[in-house]
Amino acid sequence: MNTTVKITGNAIPTKEKDNKNNMNTTNSQKQLYGLLGYPLIHSFSKTFFNEKFIAENIPAEYINFEIDKIELIKKVIVENPELMGLNVTLPYKEAVIPYMNEMDETARMIGAVNVIKFIREKGKLKLKGFNSDIIGFTDSIRPLLNSEHKKGLILGTGGASKAVWYGLLSLGITPQLVSRTAKKDVLTYEDLTPEIMSEYTVIINTTPLGMYPHTATCPPIPYEQLTNKHLVYDLIYNPDQTLFMEKASKQGAVTKNGLEMLLLQAFASWDIWHR
Repeated sequence: MNTTVKITGNAIPTKEKDNKNNMNTTNSQKQLYGLLGYPLIHSFSKTFFNEKFIAENIPAEYINFEIDKIELIKKVIVENPELMGLNVTLPYKEAVIPYMNEMDETARMIGAVNVIKFIREKGKLKLKGFNSDIIGFTDSIRPLLNSEHKKGLILGTGGASKAVWYGLLSLGITPQLVSRTAKKDVLTYEDLTPEIMSEYTVIINTTPLGMYPHTATCPPIPYEQLTNKHLVYDLIYNPDQTLFMEKASKQGAVTKNGLEMLLLQAFASWDIWHR
């Protein structure tokens, strides 16, 4: 069978040996899962899942697929016919959508995919996109919220920011996007006046600024305007405390990194793959 797979809205032909590898895989067959993104040096997902598989005696392996362009997802799929699911991280949570055959309603609403379920039926493969970021984000930030947290600034406009946007709305918080580039309905960092900083007491970083190995970087917000009324949340979890969090903490703000969000969305991913 031709190994050059064209992924469109139709089902994807699978290799002949792949006919044995479906969602009803027996325990004797090793399951394969992975992470799609670039770069992946910062990610803990591989360690988390492989430790889970060992601890729970699950015959599976989780590997990183570090691809420098989204088109290489086709090669990943063809060369790994035992794949049962993928997580998707920066910078492909939006770019991967055209490769989906189906979309979960939540992922469609958000406009970003971070979980792909492989569905094999009658020798055909379908990819279904989901979003578990919203679950991880809302469940991890909810315990830190109080009555003063009515409005939130979302730093960044990528795929993760979309899940955070809908997550804040679901928690009764009015979101506002912030970007380096001026766009309609989006503030720039230069727009962050003392009045806005006082009004928006929840600030979430969805950019890669400060992520390992570039730990000396941080979003250019006016940190001197932060107070003990602010909640500052960084989706980054490597390092444990980013420069963004460190500067906010010095102003008295409550801070939290994205490790719990990672774990919660990982648990949700596993549930999605095994529904």
